[in-house]
Amino acid sequence: MELASKEEAEIKIIETYLPPALSDAELDRIVTESIADSGATSIKDLGKVMKSVMAKMSGQTVDGKVVSELVRSKLT
Repeated sequence: MELASKEEAEIKIIETYLPPALSDAELDRIVTESIADSGATSIKDLGKVMKSVMAKMSGQTVDGKVVSELVRSKLT
């Protein structure tokens, strides 16, 4: 228990140095914009959209798997 408390305190300190995570609404907006900008129409365009989304979110804390799932759901 003592070790867990120590690690939680360390996580809080480290998180202060990280950029803030994007909200779900902001992430959704960026994905929608990237799909429109790239002219993507099907799942075959996943790579092109992912490249655009990740470029727009450089410097932000984001999970690539979450972005990929969101892009997939919008393209299908």
